[in-house]
Amino acid sequence: MKRAKITIIGAGNVGATCAHWAAAKELGDIVLVDIVDGLPQGKGLDLAQSGPIERFDARIIGANGYDETADSDVVIITSGIARKPGMSRDDLMSTNMKIVREVTRQAAARSPNAVLIVVSNPLDAMVFTAWKESKFPTHRVVGQAGVLDVARYRTFIAMELNCSVEDIDALLLGGHGDDMVPLPRYTSVAGIPVTQLIAKDRLDAIIDRTRKGGAEIVNLLKTGSAYYAPAAATIAMAEAIIRDKRRILPCAAYCKSEYGVGGYFVGVPCILGRGGMEKVIAIELNAEEKAMFDASVSHVKELVAWVEKNWA
Repeated sequence: MKRAKITIIGAGNVGATCAHWAAAKELGDIVLVDIVDGLPQGKGLDLAQSGPIERFDARIIGANGYDETADSDVVIITSGIARKPGMSRDDLMSTNMKIVREVTRQAAARSPNAVLIVVSNPLDAMVFTAWKESKFPTHRVVGQAGVLDVARYRTFIAMELNCSVEDIDALLLGGHGDDMVPLPRYTSVAGIPVTQLIAKDRLDAIIDRTRKGGAEIVNLLKTGSAYYAPAAATIAMAEAIIRDKRRILPCAAYCKSEYGVGGYFVGVPCILGRGGMEKVIAIELNAEEKAMFDASVSHVKELVAWVEKNWA
């Protein structure tokens, strides 16, 4: 059986950690790409040498070009500048749009049948950018946001209840960051509605902390941003695709008629399998949830309009 091939563009903290998780799960052979001479080669060699110790078998190479990425099954795009303290996601737009366009063009030309997983920020706009540049069908372009946001939400609930994160099921919709839409009605702990276990004021505080989860880590690190959890979330998506697991995960996926979005990539639960984003799962929203979701979608539309206006 042919092993899957995974290209990870960007060998910084997120990209290198994606390679780490993918190798540990033996998802396939890995190509780590970066413009910095020696960086992807060194990290790839270092990771490969941990295989005999951790007992995983994967061919891992680093490259400064894209020829080595040919015929990849999944391409993960992490390239771009990271947020710094005080920097909004929108501040990243101009620089990261140029970067994402270039790396997408290079990767798509060599792997025309790949599924693209976009991690670069501002996420919602960069997914649109990768889709527009690649000209791939919408089901083969997806953004990593919701899996990370839900992981943060579950972590904070587990901290509050002093219980295992494994017993918590949760869901979030909408944009990544401040525009995310928490859904306490769809959150449970071992099947028990979370609203029966956590008082409203405490749950509201947890939701607020989840919204600001990335900024909290940026402010603590001072010279960087989160990478362990973002990488783990990205590889959970890659695994669902490569192994055709058909997992239901919250991702930035293309919605046309679904949720009345009208043709944008927004955070919704969807089925991920070998074909990429195979189906958007529509859930019922009450009036308050719908209002928050519509506000989030409205911001995504503003970001996309900016991309369209500045597309040369």
